Amino acid sequence: MNPTGKVTYISLSADDPAIDAAFGTAIAAVRAELGKSHALHVAGETRPGHVVIDSSNPADARQVVARVAGAGEADLRDAVAAARAAFPAWSARPWQERVAIVERAAEIVRQKKFELSAWLIFEMGKNRVEALGEIEETADLLAYYAGQMRSADGYVLQMDRLAPTDQNTSVLRPYGVWAVIAPWNFPYALLGAPIAAALLTGNTVVCKPSSETPLSAVKLTEIFEAAGVPPGVLSCLPGSGRVVGDGLIAHPDVAGVTFTGSYDVGFNQLYRRFARDFPKPCIVEMGGKNPALVMPSADLAQAIQGVQRSAFGMNGHKCSACSRVFVHRAVADEFIAGLARAADAVAPGDPLDKGVFVGPVATRQSYEDYQRYVALARTAGASVVRAGAAVLTDGARAHGYFVRPTVLADLPPDHPLLRDELFVPIVAVQVVDSLDHALAAANDTKFGLTAGLFSREPKEIDTFFERIEAGVVYVNRAAGATTGAWPGVQPFGGWKGSGSTGKNIGGHYTLLCYLREQSRTVCQ
Repeated sequence: MNPTGKVTYISLSADDPAIDAAFGTAIAAVRAELGKSHALHVAGETRPGHVVIDSSNPADARQVVARVAGAGEADLRDAVAAARAAFPAWSARPWQERVAIVERAAEIVRQKKFELSAWLIFEMGKNRVEALGEIEETADLLAYYAGQMRSADGYVLQMDRLAPTDQNTSVLRPYGVWAVIAPWNFPYALLGAPIAAALLTGNTVVCKPSSETPLSAVKLTEIFEAAGVPPGVLSCLPGSGRVVGDGLIAHPDVAGVTFTGSYDVGFNQLYRRFARDFPKPCIVEMGGKNPALVMPSADLAQAIQGVQRSAFGMNGHKCSACSRVFVHRAVADEFIAGLARAADAVAPGDPLDKGVFVGPVATRQSYEDYQRYVALARTAGASVVRAGAAVLTDGARAHGYFVRPTVLADLPPDHPLLRDELFVPIVAVQVVDSLDHALAAANDTKFGLTAGLFSREPKEIDTFFERIEAGVVYVNRAAGATTGAWPGVQPFGGWKGSGSTGKNIGGHYTLLCYLREQSRTVCQ
């Protein structure tokens, strides 16, 4: 754990008797609740919903974690209408009261962190450290945004005067109904954070979780309701992308949207279509093809650990995961051999168990994608290093989506596996002859989310910072070469095809994305 005792994404373990005991209690309690039904939450009321979504355990796909009510078109219409009706009162409410509600929600998340972590392990397959880290991050995101609202004093600023009788004020105001469409890989943090940002700034919210992790959204909605969010201000609509996702984007009363997911959906299907009659705020956080650069002066043990944790942590299910490594020829053989040993040492197992680093991939689609990518690599003549490139079906892993972390080498430089986001535990290593060569290759992508460098040369570090095209960058980070951002510490967001705003989440400028400026002049 880190020096504060909090489990974060740089924590190497959660090996603590108190944490072990709390996890044991929470896992037992959650196990007793598996398979139960959960209603829709629309405008502060529950209803049966249009369909039922079965959320399954990726470690054993036979096990239903929860049966969650899914929304239909009527539910969508009701939720947006309620949010629109609730907007005047919510936006007029003193910002201090909205802050207090979100701060209470953050505190409830902290109180329930082991319970929520256990649900996350069952529903998404994260290990204990990653699950607890996400729940801690969710609470910190809510609290950080509330603190930003306090620091800005509600975003009301007195301006200069052109005449002694003028009073000029800049006020940042909300837009209206805000849609939040969240992914399955961080179902609490990447749903809870934009909900909090929108609510704090006076917007009302209709949210849609991924159908792979619908229970997380139900749990979060219950927490916001318990914290005091009034009826109509927040509705939660699990359901299909076609009905709920497309319905939110097409609805004329939805004034803004936050989406986290793939480039294809975020840019081609959402960003291009959302604004029709006039521009509307569209925050799309998309994927990454994140490189790590390893130079001759690097501490290779540090670099190997950083790449291994970043590429294989959470089974590669991070948009920030290290997908490409550009290693200098002078140290390439030693680095590749070391990374291969590190990958070979990983034993995928039940994420409920203490000490497991890699569990199952989270979805059947990921399981199938992994196998397809490995086949493509073999066809291209790539070297599959060590014991990688295999699905695991033995013993307790027989009914889960278990795969072995894999290191590839010798792919052709224009191969799709070096260009497309994979979202599985595969990392491709390319040999380069210089930092210039590495930077050119690293930047040769439509993405620009995260990047890392391992070097002890100050000039190389300066050059890396100046020339790398990415929104979050790290140097000599053994805890994660390209991963591990934390609210208030490393604001997280991407350039180019990785994000639309140029403002990172969990930073000073996030709330500004949910507000528009009104200049007010009163003449005496």
